[in-house]
Amino acid sequence: MPENGNCSSAEGCSKESCEGCPSREGGGIAKEPMNAASNIKKVIGVVSGKGGVGKSFVTASLACAMQRAGHTVGIMDADITGPSIPKMFGLHGQVFGTEIGMEPMETAEGMKVMSINLLLDDEEAPVIWRGPVIAGVVKQFWSETVWGDLDYLFVDMPPGTGDVPLTVFQSLPVDGIVVVTSPQELVQMIVKKAYNMAEMMHIPVLGVVENFSYLKCPDCGKEIRLFGESHIDEVAGELGVPVFGKLPLDPAFAKSADEGVFASLEQTQLTAGVESLERLLT
Repeated sequence: MPENGNCSSAEGCSKESCEGCPSREGGGIAKEPMNAASNIKKVIGVVSGKGGVGKSFVTASLACAMQRAGHTVGIMDADITGPSIPKMFGLHGQVFGTEIGMEPMETAEGMKVMSINLLLDDEEAPVIWRGPVIAGVVKQFWSETVWGDLDYLFVDMPPGTGDVPLTVFQSLPVDGIVVVTSPQELVQMIVKKAYNMAEMMHIPVLGVVENFSYLKCPDCGKEIRLFGESHIDEVAGELGVPVFGKLPLDPAFAKSADEGVFASLEQTQLTAGVESLERLLT
């Protein structure tokens, strides 16, 4: 499989042959300009090597944690075919455009959000678009959205290493990514897929979050490892990246997301992640 779909010789592209390639280095691929009315200090991508690990949940959790720490925050929902961020924060309806761009919706707490679901007439309508169209929309979310002044913009990407992550890495000034995973044995493969893609695109891996880490018994408080023992510490140690946190499987989390009041959750498991992300501003 080609390592770089933008390379003119992508048919025979390999990791070794991509060394020094202008496409790999970002040469010849101009970053999309930020909207003229926006000033974003740090862009953080949230990625996963596979689906079903709660990437949007982690994106929302990190965004809320950073806002509670006193920062101005936005979320770009780049999971175009599976958007879930608006519903988690109780956002419905459509954004509107002005002469300077699209105005993102704001949560009750003041967090700014842009998603394809905030552009559709029917938020339950499927988005059946090909890769290039989806990639173009992601670019528009960056260059045509009036984000204003933000300390952090979190980009919730679809799972895997396909068109959208590649578009984000090449077109947006990403300061680093956070990898989301779960405790199963295949965690090493999941993390390394995302890690290796970021490394090839010269994007720093800031940390790893393990979701579904445990279920706390409501009666005795014992932590039950439903998906097996965690391997995240050893994998993160091997790759030399910090663990941002281990999030439990909690019915209250799902309930708050379903009811659109996700920001009301009090989570303390991401303290290490908050401290690491805050250091980016210093």
